[in-house]
Amino acid sequence: MGALMSCMSGTPPSDSPPQAKRRSSASSRRGGGGAKAAEIDEQALAAAAALVLGQRGGGGAFDRSASVRYAAKRQQQGPPLPRSSSTRPRSLADPELQPQQLLAKELNTKDLETNIIVLVHGGGFGAWCWYKTMSLLEDSGFKVNAIDLTGSGINSSDTNKISSLSEYAEPLTSYLKGLGDAEKVILVGHDFGGACISHAMEMFPSKVAKAVFLCATMLTNGHSALDIFQQQMDTNGMLQKAQELVYSNGKDRPPTAINIDRASVRDLLFNQSPAKDVSLASVSMRPIPFAPVMEKLTLTEGNYGSVRRFFVETTEDNAIPLSLQQSMCVTNPPEKVLRLKGSDHAPFFSRPQALHKTLVEIATLPRAQAS
Repeated sequence: MGALMSCMSGTPPSDSPPQAKRRSSASSRRGGGGAKAAEIDEQALAAAAALVLGQRGGGGAFDRSASVRYAAKRQQQGPPLPRSSSTRPRSLADPELQPQQLLAKELNTKDLETNIIVLVHGGGFGAWCWYKTMSLLEDSGFKVNAIDLTGSGINSSDTNKISSLSEYAEPLTSYLKGLGDAEKVILVGHDFGGACISHAMEMFPSKVAKAVFLCATMLTNGHSALDIFQQQMDTNGMLQKAQELVYSNGKDRPPTAINIDRASVRDLLFNQSPAKDVSLASVSMRPIPFAPVMEKLTLTEGNYGSVRRFFVETTEDNAIPLSLQQSMCVTNPPEKVLRLKGSDHAPFFSRPQALHKTLVEIATLPRAQAS
């Protein structure tokens, strides 16, 4: 990746990626530190070039309007991947649920280390995507909070103006900051939400009892989500074909956001999900801010490393394929790896009951005994 980015930017390749620098706002870049700002912009442009390299077809941006259809483009891309909602019956172990069926066996949560679960959505998603999971967990006796990150869901911030991971994750870190001294939570991060909960674990390790990475970017120190997504592109190329970079500051400036082509979103993210949930996503998803995706995290053993981590695999995932999920677990081993069979990249849609069971299992695992 480092060599590819260097090649695209016209600078000699190196054996190791450049060190991360937190991106400043546009106004601060114009003010002082010209050389450093120029270097940051060059890294961003190089990263964008690496993402664009090999993209096929023009493709429109992800259109949030429910009235627009891209059937012609889908035909050009070839037949879609098999989907459980159209080509084979849904699993009897996790059937499509009606709202009145979202019931769970009552669970006594009083003796747990914490009964507070905080759900952190992935890139482009919002708190809305957790509606089934929230209902099931609340019926089981948990206190559940679903966070809208900056520029996501109903958060009114402009995605194109988000300049750092700390800014993007601010709703999460503000929530944790407001907890009482003795309060702890279980963080569940999906997709790019994995980088966000990692950032929060580093900042507030004493307030996080457990961290669950749900087919998420589980990074190591000095790496970015972009590093993971680049590996995904090398795996099957679907993400690279589906994305479109947004340059709200002009093509001579770094990208500001990433859109997902609507014609590709179902096969990429929801290949096992019910049609009604795909429709919900099609009118609710928003662009993904680019700066946080390319920001390299600083994670220490004393903070991030002190929190119990769990990874939940999704076997039919086209966005972060199973092989890439397993690679992250080998590089950065969690306490336990669990698996959702038959799940796409949106298990809260495609396997809500199985996801609920898995989260309850993690929540009820006893505290590690001091040796």
